[in-house]
Amino acid sequence: MSATKKGELVPRPPKKIEYEIRFATANARKGWQDLVGTIRNSMAETWDVLTRAPLATTPTTYHLKGDLGTIERGGVTHERWQHKPTATGTARIWYYVHDRTVFLEQVHTSHPNETK
Repeated sequence: MSATKKGELVPRPPKKIEYEIRFATANARKGWQDLVGTIRNSMAETWDVLTRAPLATTPTTYHLKGDLGTIERGGVTHERWQHKPTATGTARIWYYVHDRTVFLEQVHTSHPNETK
């Protein structure tokens, strides 16, 4: 067991039924950090959506269509999903799910041109 520093953040343990979230790209990490900096409460709610039910279609979470509807990673094709952190804002999160892991592929701080 490694030494613990005073004041170190305690990570939230996931429930067994929850999904794990990982960054698929460095740009997704940057976009996520930017959104947390500007719409923190909505991003906390986004975390809940993505860990609990990332494949449930709702008004703010849905499968992308057409050429954007799939993504290939490691020779495997996955459905690409989009989540809007706020119902009225322009930010978008594109992700795919493999097993029990949600991979954040693109995190847009404003509406992506590909879906306009």
